[in-house]
Amino acid sequence: MSSKIIPSDSGRQNRIVVEARREREQREKTYREKALKLYPWVCARCGREFSGKKLRELTVHHKDHNHDYNPPDGSNWELLCIYCHENEHSRYEDSATYSEVTPGENQTPDSGYKPFADLEALLKKKKE
Repeated sequence: MSSKIIPSDSGRQNRIVVEARREREQREKTYREKALKLYPWVCARCGREFSGKKLRELTVHHKDHNHDYNPPDGSNWELLCIYCHENEHSRYEDSATYSEVTPGENQTPDSGYKPFADLEALLKKKKE
């Protein structure tokens, strides 16, 4: 089986990629502009303030990680600096990869073992 791309397919793929990038940029412009009008130019995690040329380092993070859900009131957005934004997505991907529990969700132990189950009774006996 050959993995070579036929030239006509390559051109078609390039057009599809270019169009997808253009659509994403247009979508980002609309919600980014709205978010910058709604919220102060401060990273919601580290508190760093932005203005001027540095404003490009402030990104819009979708709280539910759904980039297509952009309510006009901005309830699914928060402004994060590029470093905190990257950290947030890394944490999200790690939690999805290594556990079935999402960030902020309560974890229940897999085993029934409770190491401190009788501790209270033992301490009461010791006091007596």
